[in-house]
Amino acid sequence: MKRSASAVWKGGLKDGSGSVSTDSGVLSGTPYNFAKRFENEHGTNPEELVAAAHAACFSMALSMILGNAGMKAESINTKATVTLEQVEGGFAVTSSHLDTSVKIPNADKTAFQTAVEAAKTGCPISKLLNAKITMDARLV
Repeated sequence: MKRSASAVWKGGLKDGSGSVSTDSGVLSGTPYNFAKRFENEHGTNPEELVAAAHAACFSMALSMILGNAGMKAESINTKATVTLEQVEGGFAVTSSHLDTSVKIPNADKTAFQTAVEAAKTGCPISKLLNAKITMDARLV
């Protein structure tokens, strides 16, 4: 299975701008630029898109792993926070922190902890990232 997205960039780094689109059309000409990435201007940037992918991937993987353990979550609410830092040779995504709250009636806490750890390391986006991945997981 392959998924694709495309980006167009025009101009220099600080004065230029770009747009990103996905084949599905969910993103279509979505703008991004230097200020959106490095100066907190409102709008998207590559790291925000990675964070969205990590949160979604983790949540789906956790749902599968919980199901395999005989548990079904009423809800899985995950936020991923990706950190972009200047390192030797430029910039790098150095970490992704997952913060998840999971509602499962009468859940086994030990089985829950085993499941979240397996999802943290096993989801395809976690495997893709060459970064430290931390997590806070709450059973609610």
